[in-house]
Amino acid sequence: MSAATKPVIGVIGAGTMGRGIAQVFVQAGHRVLFHDASTPALEAACTFIGDMLTRAVAKDRMTQAEAGAAIARLEPVDSLDSFAPCDVVIEAIVEALEPKQALFTKLADILRNDAILATNTSSLAVTRIAAPVPGPERVVGLHFFNPVPLMKLVEVIPGLRTRPDLVAEMTTLIDGIGHTPVTATDSPGFLVNHAGRGLYTEGLRLLQEGVATPHQIDDVMREAAGFRMGPFELLDLTGLDVSFPVMQSIYEQFWQEPRFRPSPMPPLRVAAGLLGRKTGEGFYRYDAGKIIRPAPVEAPDIDLPPVYVTPGDGAAELTQTLLDAGVTLCNSPSPEALLLISPLGRDATSTALDLDLDPTRTVAVDPLFGLAGRRTVMTTPVTRPEMREAAFAALARGGKGVTVIHDSPGFVAQRMVATITNIACEIAQARIATPEDIDRATMLGLGYRIGPMVLGDRLGPARIMTILTALQEATGDPRYRPSLWLKRRAALGVSLLTPEG
Repeated sequence: MSAATKPVIGVIGAGTMGRGIAQVFVQAGHRVLFHDASTPALEAACTFIGDMLTRAVAKDRMTQAEAGAAIARLEPVDSLDSFAPCDVVIEAIVEALEPKQALFTKLADILRNDAILATNTSSLAVTRIAAPVPGPERVVGLHFFNPVPLMKLVEVIPGLRTRPDLVAEMTTLIDGIGHTPVTATDSPGFLVNHAGRGLYTEGLRLLQEGVATPHQIDDVMREAAGFRMGPFELLDLTGLDVSFPVMQSIYEQFWQEPRFRPSPMPPLRVAAGLLGRKTGEGFYRYDAGKIIRPAPVEAPDIDLPPVYVTPGDGAAELTQTLLDAGVTLCNSPSPEALLLISPLGRDATSTALDLDLDPTRTVAVDPLFGLAGRRTVMTTPVTRPEMREAAFAALARGGKGVTVIHDSPGFVAQRMVATITNIACEIAQARIATPEDIDRATMLGLGYRIGPMVLGDRLGPARIMTILTALQEATGDPRYRPSLWLKRRAALGVSLLTPEG
């Protein structure tokens, strides 16, 4: 790049992403040359950026002088030849390979030999974009997230021919605009879109199997597992017409890897126009953009039978919780008792049979996240209704939320979190990104409160392994096979953040 204090930036494409990228660079003190093939689109984008800066002044986020200076640094240009002074040109045009290749090939003849060509692609291989471009070593991926001013993450993706020092240069550039850079290898979905497959695909799998409803799954993920949003709230927010093609693309680009297998449900919902918030209905209905949630099911007000808690993961906490709630416990599975089990990775049916318990009186309670938040109870196919209601009533004492689901190996939270952690471990195993960058990117790009590697450590890698192994055994589905990264660290008793020696 040039010796100027602030590199001159070019931005091509005046859509949502392009105008956001241009805004953050002018705010950070860069001169930005801005172009779009459509003059009206370019003018509208410049007006939009001006409005956003004016709004920032009104909210005391910047001064009027700072906003005026930023607007002055934004220079709309009407031809590619005008980009000759640029140190870095970022394209944010249509997400298609040939137009991006053609644009960079033209720019290669206009820019200095040391100028950098950056693509904001979210799904195309940087290496393929760079392949026909003279000087492919100066092509790099800079994947921003929407809305760019608020989403403080940028994936820096070198292609196979990108010169090694370019990653450090781009990391410094992104640091300078107040965003967080993470480095990912040039692979399908890069880092965030790759890591996000677990939340969506496993949520859809649970729905497909009839284990629980969308709002039940979301409730558990928010109120038990501690996620900001559940999978169906997120799908409605982003739009199923946007999210499902990404699921398909990553699945195909990884040559039908079972971990990323999409559900057959989304195409029908897209065809029906059930896209989410933007169409007023998706997995939820919306009124003026506000989600309409089903009314909560009230716990039954009934006399409780004695309760027998079987030994196992979380049994001590479950026992104490019931005692604190005034529930009568018994020391053996007497004929009139409600039988509570707390399996990891297994379903209620197989656990009851293995323990020689009466499945008509058996109900499972998820122990993975403890009982401080929402509690999940799971029945066998033959659990008597009065026993299901008794379990609901007992666990709801003290005003706790309770979700009652159908039989499933791994409940809801166990399956979801184990899948998310396992995919993150596989990303680390494939050297796509470091464990620290995986956590950083998923927190900033997906809104996770805790990164999947730290979450796996807190829950225990051995417990995650137990869940996945049981899921694979119960279903025969290779989607649940544990990553070698997870398997080795669980066996060694070390953190999932532990790098290779």
